[in-house]
Amino acid sequence: MKCPFCADQESRVVDSRPTDDGKRIRRRRECLACQKRFTTYEVIETTPMMVLKKDGSLEEFDREKLLNSMLRACEKRQVSFAQIEVAVDEIEQTLQNSMEREVPTVKIGELVMENLKRVDEVSYVRFASVYREFKDLDTFMQELAKMLQEKK
Repeated sequence: MKCPFCADQESRVVDSRPTDDGKRIRRRRECLACQKRFTTYEVIETTPMMVLKKDGSLEEFDREKLLNSMLRACEKRQVSFAQIEVAVDEIEQTLQNSMEREVPTVKIGELVMENLKRVDEVSYVRFASVYREFKDLDTFMQELAKMLQEKK
């Protein structure tokens, strides 16, 4: 690490500790040439996750977009913001752990529905009706029948 005072390349780590958010490491360093101390932060380098849309285009994964779609599905339901955030965290973690850099929207949609089904069935049906593009009442009723069958 280059010293900000004398530009020497050699330093030693005096102290390391995680930051409050736990996503970075704060390091106190001492320059071996001038003995002055300085602070550095170490972060994990991440490769951006791309979403492969139905039309074949790619866009960067947007956590806020996922959160907003789930909030919309849970609107006026007994689902807390904390529950939705936990579900979004789970989905994001699952996607990161898959090590895929291009994730199809189909996979994201299925993960959302899986999580919403556990949290609130009405929110699940709301999301599924938009996501699966229910064309008519029959399609909607088929999904409800399938849910009722799974409950038994």
